[in-house]
Amino acid sequence: MDLEDARHQSLEQLHERRKQVAGLHVKGHGVMKIVELTGLSDLAVRRAMDLVEGTGASALKPAPRGCQKGQGRSLSAEQEESVRRTICDKRPERLTMEFALWTRGAVMQLSEQQYGVKLSVRAVGDYLDR
Repeated sequence: MDLEDARHQSLEQLHERRKQVAGLHVKGHGVMKIVELTGLSDLAVRRAMDLVEGTGASALKPAPRGCQKGQGRSLSAEQEESVRRTICDKRPERLTMEFALWTRGAVMQLSEQQYGVKLSVRAVGDYLDR
C-alpha cells in the first residue's frame, strides 16, 4: 500500500485526516491498523494521536505552513516605502553617490547610508521587484 505524504495535503484535508485518526484511536484501533485504514504514515498517525492525548481535539487543526508575508525582511515597511520614494524622486548623483542610475549596488548603498542595513544583491533585487 502506498502511503500518502501529509506534507502535500491542504490544511483542510490534513485536519480531516487527523480527525479520522483521532476517531479510530478512540475506538481502540492500534497504530498499524489506523495506518492501514487511512493511508497515512505511522509517524503522521502517532503525531495526531499525541496531539489528541496531550491537548485534546482542538489541537488537531494544523497551523499555517511557511513564513508569513513580510517576515524576515531587513527593512520595515516604512523604510521600504521611503527607499522607493527616494528612487522615484531623486537620482543617485543628487545624493552624492557614485552611481549615475539606480542599480542594485546603488540601492544597497542607499539602504546602508539611510538605515545602516547592509542588504545582499539578491535582497535588493527582491525589494526592487516589489
